[in-house]
Amino acid sequence: QAPDSFPPLRNEAAVRVLRGRMKGIQGHCNSCYMDAALFSLFSCTSVLDSMLFKPFPLCNRNVQSILRDEIVNPLRKTGFVRARSVMHLREQLTEKGQCSSFTNAEKDPEEFLNLIMHQILGIEPLLKLQSGGQKEQDCYCYQIFMDKQEDLVVPDVQQLVEHSFLSSDLKLVEIPSCFIIQMPRFGKEYKMFSKIIPSLELDITDLLLDSPRECCVCGDVATLECS
Repeated sequence: QAPDSFPPLRNEAAVRVLRGRMKGIQGHCNSCYMDAALFSLFSCTSVLDSMLFKPFPLCNRNVQSILRDEIVNPLRKTGFVRARSVMHLREQLTEKGQCSSFTNAEKDPEEFLNLIMHQILGIEPLLKLQSGGQKEQDCYCYQIFMDKQEDLVVPDVQQLVEHSFLSSDLKLVEIPSCFIIQMPRFGKEYKMFSKIIPSLELDITDLLLDSPRECCVCGDVATLECS
């Protein structure tokens, strides 16, 4: 019998199910990078639920069932996922990715996402980026890179994304179906920002390539852009 499926948590239900002790995904043996990514992708949004159900051509059904039945459904039902379930997924990723350190070392979240989305589940890239008029780049997530900004003490995500795109001369080629953003970090010793305020909505108007925008002087359709 197929296990029950649970929708993502919203509003009061999210607070009721996810708040308190022994909630979230239990950490174990440097799993924080994967725990945070999985929680962000599935606890309160269904935008990537196709990863759980869709019969992708290249999909590995075992990884898909572990992700759905041992991690996402328990998280949405009870608000808690035990470390053993995540380790089960890490063992499968080690086997499929031919990388022995997935079960014991801290990895970059982008490496985890590329492995599970591209190599194992066969999902098309979520983002199309272009830098300085060069060839388009496909990717699954965007990591914020930027120099230290003295005027940004406690920034929000909107500010960080805009600063990062500007400094890298990047544009989104099209509106993404899902925009996964990795916050800036520099290991355990140095953090660029002690806190980052989540932006509940993200305005990508100025980040889109060739998107018609309003002139900030006259209000008509703009013909020039000054960085």
